[in-house]
Amino acid sequence: MAVKHCLDSNVLVYAFSKAPRDAAKARVAREWIAREDWGVTVQVLQEFYVNAVRTPHELGHDDALAMIEEIAGSRPVGVIDLPLMRHALQLKNRYRIAYWDAAVIAGARRLGASVLVSEDLAHGQDYGGVRVLNPFSPA
Repeated sequence: MAVKHCLDSNVLVYAFSKAPRDAAKARVAREWIAREDWGVTVQVLQEFYVNAVRTPHELGHDDALAMIEEIAGSRPVGVIDLPLMRHALQLKNRYRIAYWDAAVIAGARRLGASVLVSEDLAHGQDYGGVRVLNPFSPA
């Protein structure tokens, strides 16, 4: 089940967004989801759904659900449980980050990922063995 990269929900949202303002990020995000070396957590899929069905993305329930099923059927998906929550709380306290970000990092680590692909945390920052890579950051 080990993967090299864990994708955050923002990458998935951009990959499937139909909003014209997301076009540049959508291209980058689609390159990431075309790769074979990534996984997600259940939390990431939950966040994807909540954000994908909102304006400006407006995928609609059925489309968002179909994408979740496609991802879940083809990629490793990390579960949320009490040990993961405890690890996330440790990361939150150590790095002074939001709990939900810490939970994504803890999930990435559990999946064996050394890189979390996300625009929500500091690019290049290492959080206990998981480094953040912002795919939308200028090179």
